[in-house]
Amino acid sequence: MSKYSGREGAVTLATILRRKGDGRKLSMVTCYDAAFARLVDLSGVDMVLVGDSLGNVMLGHDSTIPVRLDDMIHHSAAVARVLTRAFLVVDMPFMACQVSVEQALTNCARVMQEGGAQAVKIEGGGAVLPQIRALVAAGIPVMGHLGLTPQSVHALGGYRVQGRTDAVRRQLLEDAVALEAAGVFSLVLEMVPTDLAAEVAQKLKIPVIGIGAGAGTDGQVLVLQDLLGFDESFNPKFLKKYANLGKAVRDALDAFDRDVKSGAFPDASHSFAE
Repeated sequence: MSKYSGREGAVTLATILRRKGDGRKLSMVTCYDAAFARLVDLSGVDMVLVGDSLGNVMLGHDSTIPVRLDDMIHHSAAVARVLTRAFLVVDMPFMACQVSVEQALTNCARVMQEGGAQAVKIEGGGAVLPQIRALVAAGIPVMGHLGLTPQSVHALGGYRVQGRTDAVRRQLLEDAVALEAAGVFSLVLEMVPTDLAAEVAQKLKIPVIGIGAGAGTDGQVLVLQDLLGFDESFNPKFLKKYANLGKAVRDALDAFDRDVKSGAFPDASHSFAE
C-alpha cells in the first residue's frame, strides 16, 4: 500500500482536479532534497515539483539541458522518502521522452518506480502528444508545460516571455487544448502574458498552474530557493521573495567562522565532560 493511502489531508490527483471546479487555487513549489521536503510537507503547499531546474539550483549548470534522467531519479527518490502529504510531480529531463513512445514509457516508468513520483511533467505541445496519450493509457499521470519551456531555451532564443505575437499565441492555445485532449491532468504555463494565461485557464477544464503568467491561472509555482531568497542577485519580475535566507545563512556562517577562530566555540556547554 502506498504511504499516501489513507493519510488525512494527503493531496491526490482527485484533489487537484476538484480544485478547478471549486475555484480554490493550487500552490506548488520545487524541491530537490529530503530536508526541504519535510518542511514543505508540514506547510499547506499542495504539490511538490522535483524540477529539472535542479540543474541550475543544485548542480551549478547554466541551463536544464545537462540534467540526466538519473539526476532526476536521485533527487526525486530523496524527496519521495519523506513526503507524505503533498502531491509529487517530477520533471522528465531533456530528450527523455522525445525520441519515441517506447522511450517515454520506459523512462517515465523508472521515475515512478525508482523515483517515487506520483506524476511526471513533460515540456512541449504537438510533438509529444503520442507519448502523453500512451503514458496516460498506461496509468501514468502527466502534467503538461507550455510557454517558456527551458529545455528549448536555445530554440526559443533565450529566457523570454512567450505568446506576444498572434502566431505564437494561436499555437499555444492550440497546444493547450490538444494536451488536455491527450489526457494531461494539469498544465504549467511559464512566462506568458497575463491575458493569454487567463484565456487558457478559462478554456481548459484542467487546472492551469502559472509561473510568470499572472493571477488568472488556477494556481502558482515557484522555485523554493527563489522564494526563500537564497540568491539576492536573482530578481525576475515574476518572483516574490518571502524570505531573505541567503543573508541569514551567510550571517550564520560568518558567526560560526568568528567563533571558531576566536576560540569561543566550542565552549563548556558544547563539550562532553569526562
